[in-house]
Amino acid sequence: MRRIMLLDVARESRRLRQLLVTGKTFAILSFSSMLFFVAIGMAGMAHQRSDAAPISSMKGFAAAVSSGLFGDMLEMEMPAFQSETKSEPLNNKQISSFLIRLMTDINPSDPKSLLAGEIPGMGASKSFLIRKGVGTDTAIGPEDNVPIPGEGDGSEVAGPDPANPDDPTTPPVQTPEPTETPDPEPNIGGHSTNGRKIAFIYHSHNRESWYPELKGTAKDPNSDTKNITLVGKRLASKLEEQGVGAMHSDTDYPTAIKDYRWELSYKYSMKTVKEAMASSKDLKFFFDIHRDSQKRKYTTVDIGGKSYAQVYFIIGHKNPDWQQNETFATQIHDELEKQYPGISRGIYGKTAATGNGEYNQSLAEDSVLIEIGGVDNTLQESYRTADVLAKIIADIYWDAEKVTAPKS
Repeated sequence: MRRIMLLDVARESRRLRQLLVTGKTFAILSFSSMLFFVAIGMAGMAHQRSDAAPISSMKGFAAAVSSGLFGDMLEMEMPAFQSETKSEPLNNKQISSFLIRLMTDINPSDPKSLLAGEIPGMGASKSFLIRKGVGTDTAIGPEDNVPIPGEGDGSEVAGPDPANPDDPTTPPVQTPEPTETPDPEPNIGGHSTNGRKIAFIYHSHNRESWYPELKGTAKDPNSDTKNITLVGKRLASKLEEQGVGAMHSDTDYPTAIKDYRWELSYKYSMKTVKEAMASSKDLKFFFDIHRDSQKRKYTTVDIGGKSYAQVYFIIGHKNPDWQQNETFATQIHDELEKQYPGISRGIYGKTAATGNGEYNQSLAEDSVLIEIGGVDNTLQESYRTADVLAKIIADIYWDAEKVTAPKS
């Protein structure tokens, strides 16, 4: 008995086509998913290599969701926080906006952000070079590193939320009175402010030191004895020799502040500046002297057969009147370029996303943060630069006095 098997060609053909369509759809979805994750990975790598701070992603998320939903999220992390705003679910527009901002740093709600990556100063979370010094590598900016706990910083960095300096649990600021530098004799320039103190010099990061001075004994170039305060003292002394009265604060914040926290350095130094301003109404110039964390090849210049520590002027753009501070820094920068070409690396603008962002510069128009040298410079090289700065600053002050002096 024979069995006859009939093949339904049309039916099998439909099954094959369905299988192929399903396989094609699966392949397209798989390939699309792969491209999506590769794009996210590449965007993340590019974002990390840029100078944008991680907090910018959080800001983008906070801006994309409703205040009610954000409040609910805070409640989950902080039980004491109670949000009274009604929560609203995420919609497609908010999700899309957040993803675009996360991957590209472009805010779809702000057309200006499309140009911010190409035009210096338009990016609210970017640092950028305002003025360039002779020979300055524009790709290398100033660098500020947190001290290694236990390596000359005085304490571990711990305590309340670092992102909230106004936290009521933040320890109170208790700083000693700044010390004055006595007037040296004789007066080199023939001028004198007759006991009036014009310049105030202080150090928000007072323990910044240099590897050569620590003889290779420290992993972190910070010291409670041989540090940047010596350069500030030198600058004050040389200003006095030029007839410009100067005050210098060598406050050691890690020992002066109970439960000291490095990330609150500018809050501590702000109180120091305010106390100085209250003690001397004649103060006009304010200099926060630091040491950069960049290597020697980026922070040293040879002039006339001698090596000098180069300077970088830092302007905080969180201060709404930062242009006034930048004008003052430009005066010093331009004179340095004329008399000592190459000693100034330029003027660098920073925002809250890339540092403190204000640097106490809202307290006075003629206030500037100056990075002198780097971790590989010597104290002698820094002293040479302090001497040059003193001469330039004194010249600027006495030239201004000539212009404003009443006619006899």
